[in-house]
Amino acid sequence: MSREPTTALLEPYLKVMVEKQASDLYFVTGAPPNMKTQGNTTAIAKKPCQSGQVQKLSYSLLNDEQVRDFEINRELNLGFTLNDVGRFRVNIFIQRSEVSMVIRYIKWEIPTLDDLGLPQVLKEIVMHQNGLVLVVGSTGSGKSTTLASMLNYRNSQIGGHILTIEDPIEFVFRHNQSIISQREVGIDTLSYENALREALREAPEVIMIGESRDRETMKAAIDFADTGHLCLTTLHAVNSNQAMDRIMNMFPSDMRDQLLMDMSLNLRAVVSQRLVPGMGGKLACAVEIMMNTPYISELLRDGNFNEIKEIMEKGDATGMQTFDQSLYDLYKSDAITIKNALAYA
Repeated sequence: MSREPTTALLEPYLKVMVEKQASDLYFVTGAPPNMKTQGNTTAIAKKPCQSGQVQKLSYSLLNDEQVRDFEINRELNLGFTLNDVGRFRVNIFIQRSEVSMVIRYIKWEIPTLDDLGLPQVLKEIVMHQNGLVLVVGSTGSGKSTTLASMLNYRNSQIGGHILTIEDPIEFVFRHNQSIISQREVGIDTLSYENALREALREAPEVIMIGESRDRETMKAAIDFADTGHLCLTTLHAVNSNQAMDRIMNMFPSDMRDQLLMDMSLNLRAVVSQRLVPGMGGKLACAVEIMMNTPYISELLRDGNFNEIKEIMEKGDATGMQTFDQSLYDLYKSDAITIKNALAYA
């Protein structure tokens, strides 16, 4: 008899999570379930999870095929929606030979760029007809939220077809001015590779790739931009310089010159961000923005990444800014303390 996924075992935890506006829920053997709220982690039960308990909870969300995939690969990502509660992203993994699980709460409503306090230039960036846009930051820095907000702004302004390829889907878009097709790896397509190969046949103006984890995905993103599409994707990097270095390191050295030329011609912008503890227990988003101006394009073509920051410091007229400038602005607007501004500089 086939397994039917159910959220029943987890619903009490999920409802508390949503009620407290927590971002993450942790299930690890030997510790009680914990939730993270505004960066602080607190237990939501007295008893620690016993051996096998987290496996039972996590397997309740899976069908037979997902269980097989997890037992082969030892890790699994998925998303699900709980009616009248919210949408959740789940990562199941093994630690110390025990199944563990982290659940992230994805709010129904996609916040606007203004709600997030992000620079207005992001609205201009996402309205371009073509080019590559990278949103970079560490895990949990809000990359997916920024990307969703940018896409939803375009969705509210102009028609067209926006195609997203995600693992898993994090925000559910509503069709507005644009038609939005969302494909989840493992459910709507077998793999990133398959979805990327078929993407252009689906006639999109905009393609969003949830994360560029390897050379094939990044190559596809650059190719989409090169063929006249606007392509947005995320990357794990702390700033623009590191993002460029990471991309270079994905490819063999004999492709370096061509890759530098492709990036200089097709890169539209790199948006780097980090979350900083703010006033009243809230988090503030510090943002670094690199725009591909003619001078930046020349630096990219020559591989002179170490000179980029100096140009960014002088590029406020084009919308560019460094983290230091962003942190100073947050401090001046009383969003963060001087102590945190210095700590995150």
